[in-house]
Amino acid sequence: MSPLEQTVYLWLEERGVRITEIAELTFFLQSDFYSDVTMEECIENVQMVLTKREVQNAVLTGIQLDILAEKEILREPLLQMIRSDEGLYGIDEVMSLAILNVYGSIGFTNYGYIDRLKPGILCRLNSKSDGKIHTYLDDLVAAIAAAAASRLAHTRSHTSSLID
Repeated sequence: MSPLEQTVYLWLEERGVRITEIAELTFFLQSDFYSDVTMEECIENVQMVLTKREVQNAVLTGIQLDILAEKEILREPLLQMIRSDEGLYGIDEVMSLAILNVYGSIGFTNYGYIDRLKPGILCRLNSKSDGKIHTYLDDLVAAIAAAAASRLAHTRSHTSSLID
């Protein structure tokens, strides 16, 4: 594991996000399509998404912006937009596109679905119950899970077409 990837894992953990929680979102997205999908398979796909440099860059940038907003270091009006997770701000979702683009267009539908429902860890991150700002992190976690689900689907599809 590269030093940058190690930093991503560390920062996610420091912000209260476990890889298994992201994998649970991936499982949520794929279990209706693959009845035999396992959590281990979902974890593996999340880990593979996190090896991508553009994913690492997006996660580190987003987490840092959330932290700067918590410390009130950002200038207005940006500070208030990030602190309140203003609905028309949208840059948090745009940053997630870098992650979604890694594994194709299916990631967009997966992302939109869980971003709207906010299952699992997304509900907790979005609730602000821990006193932290997660304006970027909730969208980045959703994007990682959606990309992992896309990777899983592509892998399964490729494998089954080889068998047929």
